[in-house]
Amino acid sequence: MVNSKQLDLFENEEWSFLHSVYDTFPNNEFSELEYKSAQGGFPTDFWKTYSAFANSNGGLIVFGVSEKKGLLKIEGLEEEKINSLKKVFWDKINNPDAVNCNLLSDDDVKNVEVKDKKVLVFKIPSAKRTQRPVHLTRNPYENTYKRNHEGDYKCTREEVRRMIADADTTIQHDSRILEGFSMDDIDLNSLKKYRQLFAGSKPSHPWLALDDKELLEKLGGYRKDRVSKKEGFTVAGLLMFGKSESIIDQECVPNFFPDFREMLSNDPNVRWTDRISPDGTWEANLFQFYLKIWPRLSSSLPKPFQLKDGVRQDETPAHIALREAFVNTLIHTDYTAPGNIIIEHRTDNFLFSNPGTLLVSLHQYYHGGISECRNPSLQKMFLMMGSAEKAGSGVNKIMAGWEYSHWRSPYLQVNQQPDRLILELPMFSIIPEETLFDLRSRFGKEIDALGKDELTILATCHIEGEVTNSRLQFMIDQHKTDITRILQELCKQEYLISDNKGRWTTYHLNSNFSNSYMDTSKNNVDTSSTELINRQDAENLESNMDTSHPNMDTSHPNMDTSDKNDNDELETGTKSRMKKEDLEVIILEVCNAEYKTLEEIATIIGKTSKYLKNSIIPDLVKHKKLERLYPKINHPHQAYKSVGI
Repeated sequence: MVNSKQLDLFENEEWSFLHSVYDTFPNNEFSELEYKSAQGGFPTDFWKTYSAFANSNGGLIVFGVSEKKGLLKIEGLEEEKINSLKKVFWDKINNPDAVNCNLLSDDDVKNVEVKDKKVLVFKIPSAKRTQRPVHLTRNPYENTYKRNHEGDYKCTREEVRRMIADADTTIQHDSRILEGFSMDDIDLNSLKKYRQLFAGSKPSHPWLALDDKELLEKLGGYRKDRVSKKEGFTVAGLLMFGKSESIIDQECVPNFFPDFREMLSNDPNVRWTDRISPDGTWEANLFQFYLKIWPRLSSSLPKPFQLKDGVRQDETPAHIALREAFVNTLIHTDYTAPGNIIIEHRTDNFLFSNPGTLLVSLHQYYHGGISECRNPSLQKMFLMMGSAEKAGSGVNKIMAGWEYSHWRSPYLQVNQQPDRLILELPMFSIIPEETLFDLRSRFGKEIDALGKDELTILATCHIEGEVTNSRLQFMIDQHKTDITRILQELCKQEYLISDNKGRWTTYHLNSNFSNSYMDTSKNNVDTSSTELINRQDAENLESNMDTSHPNMDTSHPNMDTSDKNDNDELETGTKSRMKKEDLEVIILEVCNAEYKTLEEIATIIGKTSKYLKNSIIPDLVKHKKLERLYPKINHPHQAYKSVGI
């Protein structure tokens, strides 16, 4: 039977409300909504949310709707009240003492009618880089806000300073002239190798005939300021070709530390199989880092035999995508921000992480075609040697290359405090075989009758632990309202459980699934038991096993239908068992020295990650024996460390 609480979730007014709002703003590209009652007048906290949305990825603010425990109540507003609220808004939004920037037009403020009630909706766009920071009053350093999963937060002075720097397009970050630097700070060996790659990419280019200083000037590595008459090597020139000690000079980029980590071992005692970072054995500039890392990355991709004009082609669209992701990380890094570049190569994915913020909205990023580069001189240097795509086409190449290989779509994660971008390129199919097997074991073979989008949603939930509407908008070709409809239907069919977290609704797999919704006349798989049996037994039993059936034989050696045993003991897929208390001691010992991911813990102790996630880890965290690396419980890279050991 479908859980009544689950059904009640979809009987509230949210579904009708969302349809009405999206019909009013059909081209709205933002997924976040903020609700405010406004019964007592214009909400004063509206302006913090306005600033936060504008400095993040935009959103919709709705007056006339209250929100309590994740459920919406449409209270509605009288026409006179709406007109009064509009007047207050327009008076204040155009007052520089209140807000420094008005991003809205008349079309962005509309009345919406839902079930004979009227609400007032404000569509807040994401501000362009030249408009940021959007702040309250005339003081940006104390009144600028951004958005994260908890809501609106006040930006630090350093965050505001970097937004102001990004807004000034007349000053390029990497073109700053460095005083007191000379050719002695340039690694001539790097420059020589660069010339060779440049000549290979553009053999007849006239710049190849220039001397080193002239070539650097053409590339943006050396600059003359016509106004101040100053000249010298630029930040870009040192980053690309400089000597290690010169780059980390206080006048250049003191925090520069490019870090490559290869983690391809299943041995829990091996933290990484290889690591390349500045260690004094090589000139740690971006060019040398590229030469060292790119062969490692590219060699991990399959190279099918292909001929083009009679010549073997060893580079596939996936190689182009991977290189673009790598180079993008180097040229879009904010080298003034705290933190360092991190490139990780794992058995099933690549991670490219760099400090900084997006200079375009997430929507613009995924759709490509718009170029906003923080370090254009570095971009030119990589472009001239044939290692970067033309402006605006890089992201398209990344998406197309991964689609070519039938891998899951690349996913960009935008973090704040500190600002950091993490691009993940998964190296497994949209629905891996092990994921499909587990879904069938959990839900039965009925999932084979689901559509492609439904199956993709379940697979994503299985792989990532949870999913949201906004995440799915970049994975399946459906409008956000259609995605909501699919999610709700999967919840009604008990495949998913929704978790309303105020502003955010997340969905995760239902661990207590029964097939009764689909067909109560069929024998069903008991998914609480199928996790405790081995793969062969699952294949033999999944279509006709029902532990609740009075005639069922429960004598299978790998099966325990006792609720007490399920709670107190762990079945490992063999006949051996381990007490929960003993297992907890082992986990705490494993996580003693450093943070370990759920998968790492499961591999080390030889247990299933699903059981640990559902039955063991939460108790250890609750009793403060384990601590999480990330505050968000279902963070895709969540890890755990023992407390007080």
